[in-house]
Amino acid sequence: MDRYLNKALSEDMGEKILLLTGPRQCGKTTLSKMLNPDFQYINYDLAEHRLLLKEKSWDRQKTLVIFDELHKMTHWKAWLKGIYDVEGLPPALLVTGSAKLNAFRKVGDSLAGRHFQFRLHPLDMKEALAFTDLNRDECFDRLMNLGGFPEPFLKGTKRFYNRWKRSHTNLILREDLLTLSAVRDIQSIETLIELLRSRVGSPVSANSLARDLQKSPNTIQHWLKLLEDLYVVFKVSPFHKNIARALLKEPKYYFYDNAMVVGSQGIKLENLVACALLKETQRRQDVEGEDFDMHYIRNKDGQEIDFLITQENRPCKLIEVKWKDANLSPNFKRFLPEESLSRVQVVGELAQNKSFPTGERVESAKDFLAVVSLQGA
Repeated sequence: MDRYLNKALSEDMGEKILLLTGPRQCGKTTLSKMLNPDFQYINYDLAEHRLLLKEKSWDRQKTLVIFDELHKMTHWKAWLKGIYDVEGLPPALLVTGSAKLNAFRKVGDSLAGRHFQFRLHPLDMKEALAFTDLNRDECFDRLMNLGGFPEPFLKGTKRFYNRWKRSHTNLILREDLLTLSAVRDIQSIETLIELLRSRVGSPVSANSLARDLQKSPNTIQHWLKLLEDLYVVFKVSPFHKNIARALLKEPKYYFYDNAMVVGSQGIKLENLVACALLKETQRRQDVEGEDFDMHYIRNKDGQEIDFLITQENRPCKLIEVKWKDANLSPNFKRFLPEESLSRVQVVGELAQNKSFPTGERVESAKDFLAVVSLQGA
């Protein structure tokens, strides 16, 4: 099963250190081992492998060396920099991890200029259709109800998903979280996750969550950041041409696991579209080096468009998500009317796609998710 990052990772293998991050159990290790059959796999969680790392005694005749969970090692970035600066490549070096590595791109550090980062996402409809025998209806139903993590998606039953989720959540909160932070109030973080599950698609106030959990707003902000770093949720910020003003407005949070969402079919679909857009946005950033980003847009009267795609901070596509409403949203005319950009309404249950002389398009969710374009119709 070739994942969507196979080609890009293979092409870059001999150029820089490769950092492959993403949610736990989204397929990073499997993908890494598929890149080249001549590999050595070293996992920091295994005692015998930690000795290999301490002695730096892996097989340098291999084409590829994979370091898994290396971020758990003290001063791992400086250690890796030393290997790269002294020995260079080959063998190709690939570092994978489910947490903390994603902080890489946000701060300058000792590996600056020595790595390419790739973020692997769970399956979306476009990817699932490419390598399974499932049709669009089957793919859509599984993504809506079971999410896109490969194992439960491919098993295809709610019973398996429920058992998988218990193990998955425990690993994140009782292993990854403790590695990332000194947080000990796991129960309150579990409650925070439960609160977020029912607030998908709505602006989230740290002050409101602080009152619900009887914690300080700063603590809530810290926990939300941890959940982002652990790839449990991702944040979509409001768009404003004045960046300082945008930072003051409340963000929305979506789940990488669509089956975690509590709410109507429309809310679950909005989360699914958010996941697909983020995946394509980050693919364009990581593989092509393009400056795409995703926001939502909202005015003082509470009217909004669910998603705005920008390129180099310029609006290029508006996307509104509905479950059944085939009537074009009037909000398309309220936002950025002076901009020449694509406007698409994505509908879960739609008898027929349609387009308008003014350029707007109403499209079925299955058609939209099978392609996921950041530009154009």
